[in-house]
Amino acid sequence: SITISSSTKRGRDSEEANGKNRQILNVTKTPVASRSVVTHHEILRGYESRDQTDQHLFSFRKLWAFTGPGFLMSIAYLDPGNIESDLQSGAIAGFKLLWVLLVATIIGLLLQRLAARLGVVTGMHLAEVCNRHYPTVPRIILWLMVELAIIGSDMQEVIGCAIAFNLLSVGRIPLWAGVLITIFDTFVFLFLDKYGLRKLEAFFGFLITIMALSFGYEYVRVAPDQVEVLKGMFVPYCSGCGAAQLEQAVGIVGAVIMPHNIYLHSALVKSRDINRGNKKEVKEANKYYFIESSIALFISFLINVFVVAVFAEAFYGKTNMEVGQKCNESGSPHSDLFPANNQTLEVDIYKGGVVLGCFFGPAALYIWAVGILAAGQSSTMTGTYSGQFVMEGFLNLRWSRFARVLLTRSIAILPTLLVAVFEDVQHLTGMNDFLNVLQSMQLPFALIPILTFTSLTSLMNDFANGLMWKISGGLLILGVCAINIYFVVVYVFALNNTILYVFSAILSFAYLSFILYLMWHCLIALGVSCLDFRGSVRYPPAVLVDEQPELDS
Repeated sequence: SITISSSTKRGRDSEEANGKNRQILNVTKTPVASRSVVTHHEILRGYESRDQTDQHLFSFRKLWAFTGPGFLMSIAYLDPGNIESDLQSGAIAGFKLLWVLLVATIIGLLLQRLAARLGVVTGMHLAEVCNRHYPTVPRIILWLMVELAIIGSDMQEVIGCAIAFNLLSVGRIPLWAGVLITIFDTFVFLFLDKYGLRKLEAFFGFLITIMALSFGYEYVRVAPDQVEVLKGMFVPYCSGCGAAQLEQAVGIVGAVIMPHNIYLHSALVKSRDINRGNKKEVKEANKYYFIESSIALFISFLINVFVVAVFAEAFYGKTNMEVGQKCNESGSPHSDLFPANNQTLEVDIYKGGVVLGCFFGPAALYIWAVGILAAGQSSTMTGTYSGQFVMEGFLNLRWSRFARVLLTRSIAILPTLLVAVFEDVQHLTGMNDFLNVLQSMQLPFALIPILTFTSLTSLMNDFANGLMWKISGGLLILGVCAINIYFVVVYVFALNNTILYVFSAILSFAYLSFILYLMWHCLIALGVSCLDFRGSVRYPPAVLVDEQPELDS
């Protein structure tokens, strides 16, 4: 009887197994993306209706799992160059340009969305895709332009950290010593990711919190008019604005949208393990990455608003004489920074801390310096990661991280150190204007490729840009590039040097020629096939990469 009952049980088990197998076969016939890779969890989802319903619901647990890359990316919106642009905007135009900051942040979010989608869908970051699809010479030129942007950003971070050390030490740490300190702190931070990516992301979240508390303190201390803040943020108008305000508005766009940040974000999203063969998983990852990026950029936008509003409320319309007298009354050792004339106050991240100390006490100065230090230190690591991904992607060059950082940081520190040794702080902070111009010039070399490759059906499959995204993205990128070119032209003409005019004209011709080449490729990818005269432009399907890359190769 035992044998019979065991056989009967095996028969029932066999029938049940066959029934499940038929269910499994029905699931595997469902098409998924470009490759039929079906995991055990996908099979279970195929016949559990409860899980199918849950896929359409928002999950905080899943959002937490995808949280990290967006906050690392958002640090580039809070680097010392951005902070200087913010405070100058407030001092020059008051609250009137807050709407420009809002629009620039929204544009940045849309561009970061494209970068994240490229990394999630293809398993490759933007530099790797450029390496596969552009010919050798344009690829090398593109790599050099992106590296130039990274070095320029690196210099701004070095300047910010050096000024923060100088302010915190009440001048006891000279600028050149602060520059040298930034050499070593970069390598110290490099060891953090040995303890795990999530711990590194948490550390950068801590630095963002320090910035929010520091600049938030200044905001509460100064107590700007909230009605004026909201009016400046949502009323797109600038009454009484002239050339100075227009240049500052253009500078905001150039400072907020960073070229190397597009490359960085497309690589950071690869840190999460996603089955790219499953269309639903890819779509879900895109959704949560976009939500995370929106939250991260909203926080960075608030921090930028804090800085603009503080200087708009306290220092808009102030003259050098007024500020100098106030600094004399408060006993500040930096009163000689402000000449005794009635010209409008011009500030930078160094003078900004000084005037806050003169008007609101020493605590305001030191807290400002702590915020600048956090901004510089956090941006240091984003620049390091950007350099790593760009070099590996464009050149397939597998250097150690120590070697990469030593090269890029040396190039950034050498000119900064020379200025810090032989010039004063005003020349050092004045470099930020030139570096913002440099970043603006490199912007097309990130925006045009990201629109090109996210519009390719052969690369993105069902996740390629639709017609509205192609049109709006093309107009958006054209507008941003035109604004930044205007910014560059205004800066060059302000130099008032004939030799520089001629030199700039030669560089401009080569620069615009390369941009037109990239735009030609982009228009073909957008569907204007008549521009492909000889049929030489081909975009083969990409080989999807499923493995999870390590940040330290």
